Amino acid sequence: MSARRPTGILDWLKSLCARPAAPVSDIEQARRLLAAIDRGGIPLNPARVNAVARNLGLEVAKKARVEDTIARLRAAVHRAG
Repeated sequence: MSARRPTGILDWLKSLCARPAAPVSDIEQARRLLAAIDRGGIPLNPARVNAVARNLGLEVAKKARVEDTIARLRAAVHRAG
């Protein structure tokens, strides 16, 4: 019989004491989104892409193509450094 790591209530109690993750900046969110797009293609949720773009100060029309918004995001991240 092998020793198992305790799970259940102990893990739950430990999670209560864990520090929350630091909030991610808008530019870092955009970088992560673009990295995910580069790894796996166009995202299925255009609302998320639009939200990230709006957080960076870009104006995005409701009917804007996701590909166009991603191109504008790339340009904004490039300008930010």
